[in-house]
Amino acid sequence: MIIGKDSGHGRMCPDCGKPVSACRCRQKNTPPKSDGIVRIGRETKGRKGKGMAIITGVPLHPEGIKNLARELKQTCGTGGTVKNGIIEIQGDHRDLLVEELKKHGWTVKRSGG
Repeated sequence: MIIGKDSGHGRMCPDCGKPVSACRCRQKNTPPKSDGIVRIGRETKGRKGKGMAIITGVPLHPEGIKNLARELKQTCGTGGTVKNGIIEIQGDHRDLLVEELKKHGWTVKRSGG
């Protein structure tokens, strides 16, 4: 692992440009704090009436959430995205998503209507 070049402040991180002792980009990202329950809801707001399944409370780090979203999108056969730790899957696939997330060993609840 190459850590970067020497400067007047010691070794510098090549990614953020800060001294290695103050570098935050190399530290592991911790998962967001939650109550341990993964919630699946449906939302149409701001989408011209098109529904999306919204998954919140997943106890994974950001990279793990992206990988989970990719797996869920393939399972449902639709598109989706990850925004601020929230997984959005196009269409109303809540029943399928509940079963898939239970296979991962999480407590899953449907939220909303």
